[in-house]
Amino acid sequence: MTYYVYSPFGRAARMRRMREFFDDDMPFSEREVMVPIDVRAEDDDFIVTALIPGLKPEDLNIQVINETVTLSGELDFGKDEKVNYIHKEIPGGKFHRTITLPSTLNAAKAEANVENGVLTLRVPKAEEAKPKTIKVSVSK
Repeated sequence: MTYYVYSPFGRAARMRRMREFFDDDMPFSEREVMVPIDVRAEDDDFIVTALIPGLKPEDLNIQVINETVTLSGELDFGKDEKVNYIHKEIPGGKFHRTITLPSTLNAAKAEANVENGVLTLRVPKAEEAKPKTIKVSVSK
C-alpha cells in the first residue's frame, strides 16, 4: 500500500512572497499552522502521530468519519502583539488536517493519547474492511 501526503509548505512560502506584491487578502492566512503527521498501517489499525507541542488535550478536536480523520486546534505560545519580535520561528495559530485512509474506520474504538507534545491516535479498521478467511470445502 502506498500513501501519499500533499505538503502545503511549498504553496505557503509562495503565497507569503506573493503578499509582498498584492495588498488585498490572499487565500493563505499567516495564522494558519502546518502540523506534521505520520500515518502508519498495522494489521487491524491505523496509527496517526502528530506533533502538537504545547497543546492541551482538551484544546484538540479529533473527528473520525468513514475513512476520514480530521485533526484541528490552535497552537498558542502566548505571542504578545505588543512585543517587537526581531526573529520569530515558533509557529502559532489554528491548524486543520484531514487524512483520508484506504479503509473504513471504527470511530467507536479509536484511542488518542498526548505525551510530550506528540499525539498518538490509534483508529481500528471497521470489521467490514478487515480481510476475511474463507474456508474452501470439497463438493461431493
